[in-house]
Amino acid sequence: MKKNLSYVAQLFAPETNTIVTTDLTPVISVDHNNRLVTGIQSLQTILGITEMTPMTAGSQVKQYKYNKKNTPDQVGEGEVVPLTEYERKLVNTFNLVLKKYRKQTTAEAIQSYGRNKAVNDTDALLEKEVQKEVKATLIEAIKAGTGTASASKLNDMKSLQKVLASIWGNLTTYYADMNVTPVYFVNPLDVADVLATGTITTQTAFGFTYIQNFLGLGTVILDPSMTAGSAWGTVKENLNGVYVPASGDVAQTFGLTYDATGLVGTKHYLADNSVCVDTLMMTGTTFYAEDASGIFKGTIVTTA
Repeated sequence: MKKNLSYVAQLFAPETNTIVTTDLTPVISVDHNNRLVTGIQSLQTILGITEMTPMTAGSQVKQYKYNKKNTPDQVGEGEVVPLTEYERKLVNTFNLVLKKYRKQTTAEAIQSYGRNKAVNDTDALLEKEVQKEVKATLIEAIKAGTGTASASKLNDMKSLQKVLASIWGNLTTYYADMNVTPVYFVNPLDVADVLATGTITTQTAFGFTYIQNFLGLGTVILDPSMTAGSAWGTVKENLNGVYVPASGDVAQTFGLTYDATGLVGTKHYLADNSVCVDTLMMTGTTFYAEDASGIFKGTIVTTA
């Protein structure tokens, strides 16, 4: 005797209000994915990067410095003009990889706090971890700069304002005849003295605090990982962004949610064997400065 298939389907159907995989994706994944992508795009705007370049995993991003090897003398009429020589040296290499992050929200946490709060609160922590990793690529590239800012007198550089002014002067000289926009990287502690004597409006984007048109010199990005007592500066035109797309075959294979940019891929799924809701995030976003010799460091002088 054949069983009634409709009856069997009803018998084993999930109970009303049971949370199933379709409740978790793609809606909750879209929300978290969009937040991360929006954050990355806001950092792009601050850095003046109009377009991110997609690259395959395993690609190498190389940072160089340039040195002028000679300054030939001028020659007379009809004489051969000697060559001015420049050398390009590799300073740093970044291996571009698709980074993967995963965390779990337990059934007990969901029972105690509700699904939305339990999942979203811990997802926010994972987002910060992704944010931290992306920010670190930019800071590492800036710290690899080889230029040294100097003033006419070393003792003139006794304040952050004078150091930034010196960096601005070096940038203006290095990028002469180019229409460029300076950007500086400073430890927040070094801005405290300026805050004590005036009002400064700060803004935030992707975990960075920044100040637009600081002291009339340009955008200043504040981050605790920058060494206190020192400041770095370059121009926005020297900054680039690349990424490994978290889309295509990777997204289809693992069921990732992503937007048109492919900057971030996200997925939420039920892990029955551990009775948890798992969150999976992937991104391969890297920011870097192409010309390390176009990054200048200045140090605040604390002794006479």
